[in-house]
Amino acid sequence: MPELPEVEVVRAGLEPAISGARVTGVRIFDERSLRRHDAPVEDFIDRLIGSTLAEPRRRGKFLWVPIRPSTSSGTGHALVVHLGMSGQVLLRQPDAPLDRLTRISIDLAHPRHGPLRIDFVDQRIFGSMAIDSLVESGDVPGDLVPSQVIHIARDPMDSRFDDARFFAKLARRNTGIKRALLDQTLISGIGNIYADEALWAARIHYDQPTATLSRPRAKTLLAEVRRVLGNALAEGGTSFDAQYLNVNGESGYFSHSLNAYGQQGLPCPRCGRMIVREQFMNRGSHFCPWCQRVRTGR
Repeated sequence: MPELPEVEVVRAGLEPAISGARVTGVRIFDERSLRRHDAPVEDFIDRLIGSTLAEPRRRGKFLWVPIRPSTSSGTGHALVVHLGMSGQVLLRQPDAPLDRLTRISIDLAHPRHGPLRIDFVDQRIFGSMAIDSLVESGDVPGDLVPSQVIHIARDPMDSRFDDARFFAKLARRNTGIKRALLDQTLISGIGNIYADEALWAARIHYDQPTATLSRPRAKTLLAEVRRVLGNALAEGGTSFDAQYLNVNGESGYFSHSLNAYGQQGLPCPRCGRMIVREQFMNRGSHFCPWCQRVRTGR
C-alpha cells in the first residue's frame, strides 16, 4: 500500500504539470472509484470541467488539489485522491493509449506544457477520487484541508508537526508502539513498511507498551521515523511489484535499502541474528528478537 513517501513522490511529480492547468474533459470508466464523492457521477464531471487546478497538497497518505471553479460561485473545494492499495496517478500525453485498469481520466490544458492527461489507474479499486469542501484544519488558522482529511493528524515531515504534542499524546496511550505509529489520528503517513524500519533502527520492539517508552527513546524513534521517510523519499518510494509507480510510471528503489521489512529469515544487518516475522493486525511485523526486545519500566 502506498505510504507517505510514495504519495509525496506522486504529489511532487504532479505539481509542475498540473498547477495552473484547466480541466477540459473528464471520463469515468468505473464509478466505484467515485465512492467517496458525495454526489452523482455527473456532478463530479460538471464541477471539474472548466475549473483550474492549484498546487497539489498532501497530508499523510491523502493527496488533494484545490480547484478554482469556472464560475465565481462554489469556491473552497478540492479534488481529493486516495491511492488505496494499488492506485496510481499517471501523467500521459493526450494521445497515449489507456491502461486497461484506468478508472478515471482527466484531460488538461496547461498554459506552458500544453495538453496533458491524468489517468487514475487502480487494480483493486480501493482507491478513489472525489470533490470535497475545504475546511479549517483546526490547529493552524487559515490552513484548509478537505473535510475527508480533517481527522488525519499531521505527518512528521510536515513543518507544522508539533513534536511536544505528539510525545504528550503518545505517553497517554495504552497500546503497543507500532499500533500507535499506525494510528492516523495520532501521526499520519506511517504504514507497515516504514513503521518496521523505524522501530528496527530505534531498537524498539513493535509491541513495546507506549506507557513504558521514555521521552528520550520516543525522541529517538521520531528521529528514525523522519530519517527512514526521508531516505525513502530520496529513493522514490518502495516498490515490490508494479502496483506502486510514480507519475511517469517508474518504480521506487527503497526496497533495496530495507533492514527489517520483508527480511525474515535473513541476518539482522546489526547483530547477525535472524530477522523474524510475526502476525500483527492482519499483516506482519518484521523485527530482530535480539536487538528489539520488550523493555520493562520507564
